[in-house]
Amino acid sequence: MSVAARGPALARTVSLPVRRPSPSRATAVVVIAPSSLAMVLGLWGVRRQNTLWGDEVVTYQLAHRDLSQIWLTAQHVDLVHAVYYAVMHEIFAVFGGGLVTLRLPSVLATCLAAGGVGLVGLRLAGPRVGLLAGLVFPVLPQVQRYAQEGRSYAMVCALVTWATYALVTGVPQRTRWRWAVYGFTMLVACLLHEFAVLALAAHGVTLVVSRVPRPVLAAWSVAAVGVVAGLLPLAICSVGQSGQLSWMAGPVRPGYFLVVAVVGVACTRAPLAGRKPVRLSTLAVPILVLPGLVLLTASLVRPFFVDRYVLYGNIGFALLLGALIDCFDRRQRFRRTAWIATVAVLAALVPQSLALRTPQARSNDATAIAAAVRKAGRPGDGLLYLSGQHRILTAANPSDIRHLTDLALAQAPVSSNTLAGVELPAQDIAARMLEFDRIVAVRAAGAHSLSSPQETAKTSTLRRYFRESGTTHVNGARVTVYVRDHHASAEKGP
Repeated sequence: MSVAARGPALARTVSLPVRRPSPSRATAVVVIAPSSLAMVLGLWGVRRQNTLWGDEVVTYQLAHRDLSQIWLTAQHVDLVHAVYYAVMHEIFAVFGGGLVTLRLPSVLATCLAAGGVGLVGLRLAGPRVGLLAGLVFPVLPQVQRYAQEGRSYAMVCALVTWATYALVTGVPQRTRWRWAVYGFTMLVACLLHEFAVLALAAHGVTLVVSRVPRPVLAAWSVAAVGVVAGLLPLAICSVGQSGQLSWMAGPVRPGYFLVVAVVGVACTRAPLAGRKPVRLSTLAVPILVLPGLVLLTASLVRPFFVDRYVLYGNIGFALLLGALIDCFDRRQRFRRTAWIATVAVLAALVPQSLALRTPQARSNDATAIAAAVRKAGRPGDGLLYLSGQHRILTAANPSDIRHLTDLALAQAPVSSNTLAGVELPAQDIAARMLEFDRIVAVRAAGAHSLSSPQETAKTSTLRRYFRESGTTHVNGARVTVYVRDHHASAEKGP
């Protein structure tokens, strides 16, 4: 055989096959890399200078109560969070009720959510998009914030993420057990927070827009009916506690949601990757936009929108951003610009990431409030909360107020199975206030005044018989010392 004839054969003999990552290896990378990044960001500054804010104090207090006490308390208030408090009670029982234990479940939930986002992206648009979306998710400011919160929102987000993954795998395979997993996961998410049901609606929109076969839509419908039926008793009972949303009486601030929604929808203008029967954009846009839009529309009648209630909307945002980065990266002329823009955005997020890990990043600092009360008060002084529902603001460290007398308290929170205890009748509060020469009053910043007889008695008695001696402003509240004005008391009489 001639050399020329032997050439191609020799080339075929010595040529090496191009190695492509196996599907299992690609899946592992898509899950592990985002989860690891989420873990690093979640543990970074997780103690937040050993401070708690008001909602976390509620979790901390209730999770330390017995399950029976949690249930009895839920009959009065916070029924929507009762399942979460029960879960945290069991976690505290096993690992201890410290500050890190309070927040670590949210950190771990964010890790699971990041890995789940990666898998959803992989399933819909391939491993590159999955990896990019999974890495984007834990970097988002709102995700970083609630990854370090002793509240249920990160858990809900993780459950919605994995329910979404069960959805996209259930559409082509149509196996019953996948739809059972989907329904169960969504139900647990809804029991942790009722507004997770809006993610269920977003999934329905995705299937309708994708024009999936009727058997698939029927399977989703059965799962959705099961979720709604399981949630309905909780929803009906919690309607009677809607008064606890009175703190939302102020204007709705949808800034973050609107920015994310607009940017997310704009991402769909790019030729994003995707595969039938469900495309990435038809899944990501509904879960990003629909839940927040529903709450904003309802807020036209009564305020319902809070960004953390739809934290899971960031799933859609991360998927869209990951696909957009991949789209530009594949285009040679845009590749350098895309990566420069990505690095610039990450650099711009550093100051915000640092700020999120300070006590000032939350609406109040219950630890600082309790410390200010301790510093302002003297042994034997009276203590007054304006209003009584803000008693929880000094519950982070009860030893800070132990030397003071709570003038309005008739029954403690634990024994009364409430969050803030039961207060005395108005006339008894006024009478007790007149027995003290100094009173330390705690007012929550930005809270609107309540018109109950007890609150009226507190403010009118302070105004008539006491004068302000000094005020300390702390994050979320102001602590004022009132001194008895004996000259005014003699003039006005008892």
